[in-house]
Amino acid sequence: MIQTADARPEKVRERTCIGCRKRASPTDLLRLTESGGHVLPDPGRRAPGRGAHLHPATGCLDLAERRKAFPRAFKVPGPLDTSLVREHVERQDSVTS
Repeated sequence: MIQTADARPEKVRERTCIGCRKRASPTDLLRLTESGGHVLPDPGRRAPGRGAHLHPATGCLDLAERRKAFPRAFKVPGPLDTSLVREHVERQDSVTS
């Protein structure tokens, strides 16, 4: 009997942070979704729809806002409200400090 190699070896999942553009594991990034012009944090990674990923750090959030990365990531026109994401990230920063 001839054994063949697996056609799809264990694939490492990676996502790109929309702020710093560095690749990381999805568990190291905060998943975000968009609804009604607001960017919503999705720490459970269960919300429906298109997702974007961001390091849960204020620096990456600032970069993403400055680069206007949120509308591009969600493929929607116009600016989006990121206040809920900022609250979530700042709350996480204060817990880890």
